[in-house]
Amino acid sequence: MSQVPQAPALSRLRQQLDFIVEIDKLKYILRKTRLFGSQRHENDAEHSWHLCMMAMVLQEYTPATVDVLKVMKMLLIHDLVEIDAGDTFLYDPARAAQHSVAEAAAAERIFGLLPAEQGEEMKALWQEFETGDSAEVLFARALDRLEPVLQNLSNGGGTWAEHQIPLATILQKIQGIQRGTPVLWDEIIDRMQQGIADGSVVVGVENPTTTA
Repeated sequence: MSQVPQAPALSRLRQQLDFIVEIDKLKYILRKTRLFGSQRHENDAEHSWHLCMMAMVLQEYTPATVDVLKVMKMLLIHDLVEIDAGDTFLYDPARAAQHSVAEAAAAERIFGLLPAEQGEEMKALWQEFETGDSAEVLFARALDRLEPVLQNLSNGGGTWAEHQIPLATILQKIQGIQRGTPVLWDEIIDRMQQGIADGSVVVGVENPTTTA
């Protein structure tokens, strides 16, 4: 027979279960990017799962040895704040400051559902992902940028075409891939250039002119 938890342990368990129920909401947060070769928008839970698989498969391409378990932990929790703050489009020029405040408040609430030491550990990992510069952080952020690039390439340009994002802007926004994994950066640039050259990938026009 399993032992019945006593009051303090039961309270801890209930906090953990409340957190688990709450984070199911991540499955309902839709991202701007669509699944590979699809018109269906990806949700945040799918995104987080896919990034963890990418970390397992692609870890050999980091310039420094990384703690892949720590990378996966960061990737699993990095978007939980979007349960409250919502998803923001990478190429939205007005996204930064106001959204950061909303995400910080979300982190306090969501990680605060857990027992104190677990909540603090997750909040610290989330904050490290946002502002740190360790090899693990750089790799995790590179993968976070890489997945939507691959999705857009599979969808003829995807959100780049839909929102007419110029190539220079795209490259500036995804430059974190280069810091985290130069090998994958070189490969993805080759794929982007090839797709644009052969017309299978559409991006916006730089400084388009208007006619009367």
